[in-house]
Amino acid sequence: MSPAAPDPAAAAPTAAELDTQLQQLQAALTEAAGRHAASPLDAAEREALKQQIIALFREADAALHRASARKEAVKRLAEQWKQFEGRPQVRTATPGASARVDHLGASTFVEKGWSRLSLLELEGAEAAFRKALELAPGHVEAETLLSWALMLRDAHDEAMQVLRGVLQREPQYPLAHVNVGYICLRKGIHGEAIEHLTSVIRADRDRRAVLYAHLYLGMAYREREMYDDAEGFFRKALELGPNLLQAWYELGRCYWFAGRHGDACLAWKTGSKANKFSPWGKRCAEVLDVVEQGGTPPRGG
Repeated sequence: MSPAAPDPAAAAPTAAELDTQLQQLQAALTEAAGRHAASPLDAAEREALKQQIIALFREADAALHRASARKEAVKRLAEQWKQFEGRPQVRTATPGASARVDHLGASTFVEKGWSRLSLLELEGAEAAFRKALELAPGHVEAETLLSWALMLRDAHDEAMQVLRGVLQREPQYPLAHVNVGYICLRKGIHGEAIEHLTSVIRADRDRRAVLYAHLYLGMAYREREMYDDAEGFFRKALELGPNLLQAWYELGRCYWFAGRHGDACLAWKTGSKANKFSPWGKRCAEVLDVVEQGGTPPRGG
């Protein structure tokens, strides 16, 4: 089974990046229209352009929602600052020393860790999350993302130990349940994996958690050869996160093992063209090359 790395392309694009994508896509569409007049484009090329336009539209729409949410978050942050302004720094006693609880510094390292995790720089990600926890012991997001870094390098038992601590304090924390579900999936405990992942979707409390819950459920059902169900979850993951190219890779494998080889190649081609620099875009291109030479995609790994 493929490592559940967060796709760097799934990160929210900036306004400048959206403008660049729009200009590039406009140029590609103009060029395609010229070629189409001389010789009709094949179905794969037309579908790839269509999917890119749909993805860009969704990104632009999502950007509006993120901007509104960010404005509200800044308001809440300002209110929190008013509560803390003028108060002395909080200190927690430890044997032989005292440690300052620095939530702002911890959040900075959480962001650094997430960026490195997205690039599969697992050692750097783990170090950043551990630094965040030094600054703010018990930081739930840092602990949960640390468990993600651990499970990516197959340290499942250590990751589960971290997750148990998180869930003891916050039993309903969505991303922790997603990670538990993925670890169960890797261990072949499909029933428990599906239970954790579906609970996250039902609660619908965290967009990132819901996105990956759909992705991992698709993987779980594909492993059980329930290909129609798997396709539905992968398609929903792409609807929630158009830049989550891992979903194109996994959807292609779902189609391939269901005997729909043409649809599989189209999915991989779409994923590879969406972002050729993304690790998952590269993986789509690699598996497409393998099958075009008469090979087959891996069922796992």
